[in-house]
Amino acid sequence: MKKLLKGLLCASLALAVSVPFFSCKKEAAGPVELTIWTHEDQNRTALEKKFIEEFQAANPNITVNYVTYPSGKIKDILVAGFAANQGPDIFNVEINDSYPFVVNGRVAPVDAVAAGYKNQKDLVDSYMDKMLDPVTLEGKVYGLPLELTNWCIYLNKKMMREAGLDPEWDAPRSWEDVMKLSEKLAIHNGEIITRRGFDFRYPYYLISWLPMVEQLGGKLISDDGKTAIIDNPAWIQVFDYMREFGPKGKNLGSPTYTAARKIFDNNNNEIAMSLSGLYQEQRMASTNPDFFKSDDWSVIPYPQWREAKEKVPCHYYGHYYMVNSQKSKEHQAAAWKLLGFMLSHAEDYLREVAIIQPKKSLFESETFKDMPYSKVFEEDLQNGTIVYYAENSPKIDALLKTAVESVMLSGLSSEEALATLRKSVQEVIDEK
Repeated sequence: MKKLLKGLLCASLALAVSVPFFSCKKEAAGPVELTIWTHEDQNRTALEKKFIEEFQAANPNITVNYVTYPSGKIKDILVAGFAANQGPDIFNVEINDSYPFVVNGRVAPVDAVAAGYKNQKDLVDSYMDKMLDPVTLEGKVYGLPLELTNWCIYLNKKMMREAGLDPEWDAPRSWEDVMKLSEKLAIHNGEIITRRGFDFRYPYYLISWLPMVEQLGGKLISDDGKTAIIDNPAWIQVFDYMREFGPKGKNLGSPTYTAARKIFDNNNNEIAMSLSGLYQEQRMASTNPDFFKSDDWSVIPYPQWREAKEKVPCHYYGHYYMVNSQKSKEHQAAAWKLLGFMLSHAEDYLREVAIIQPKKSLFESETFKDMPYSKVFEEDLQNGTIVYYAENSPKIDALLKTAVESVMLSGLSSEEALATLRKSVQEVIDEK
């Protein structure tokens, strides 16, 4: 898969950043000025600026400029910066957008010692299994996780009790259970749904919908990277399920309604089950503390088909901090030293910003264990895999959206939707 991604991505980034690559140059020891580019997040910005102040106080020879950009713009700004050989020392974007920089040599390997570890093995051993795989190339690690997120199902136990259901016994374990439970919980006013039992996480199809196909043995792209859409029966079964679930079937949910995660915390008889991450607990505690403190909700694992060929939880996604390989060795070492210090505060990130760093120490901490149902998220995360990441992933996610919603909303047959999807995804992976 890494060879496939490298082949897919090198060409695209080479076009976007078609400038000569300059190796690091030696610089005399002395004051070092670092620049960080990252996406806007008001709470995280405040926390990280506090860490930077502490770091600068302990390292007076290092000055840090912390710059934020809107999430939707930072990728283009970053590409332009690298194209002009004026990229930042440190940057942070989603793995989809940062991986091309890795395979094109624009990112420096992690300096484990500068980051506070004995060596790379010590660094790798400090993280949960597989969490560094997306930034590991030819045996070297090229980034440190700021956050990795997976989704499970939040369940309103009060709503289930009021519907005559047992929240423990009747909680769904399979997609078949989800459908049956949704039928029992849904309330309609004509064609309008006033209460949904469950609804999907639209439009994040690569993250939260593709695993349904993979559970049945289907694949988005073949292992050799040459063929789109593997195992027709798996895809057809999941498309049929979406048709039956949506307005053209049993009318249990739809992309046209308010996102389930946005209304679950209200506890206002609107939605019984919602896909979301552990961060949702902190949002709930803030917006509806009485509900959060009650015994009226729980979290259950991502469902599996009864006849699933393999267990595939919801995919996880996230951001990695990386360091510009065009900078001097002194700048790189200072950058990894700063990142090592910032990211050593995993419990602070979790408590104050609801960000999960996949460190073993965090998962073993009382801070993590004290969060309700954190074990459910941990187990799904350990059994999961990261979302498909490549330069073409936004295009493919959009194609999945079109295919699923054509079945749910327009009544297109599963066979027609699959044929169109296969053709479109094949064209994307064939692009040079």
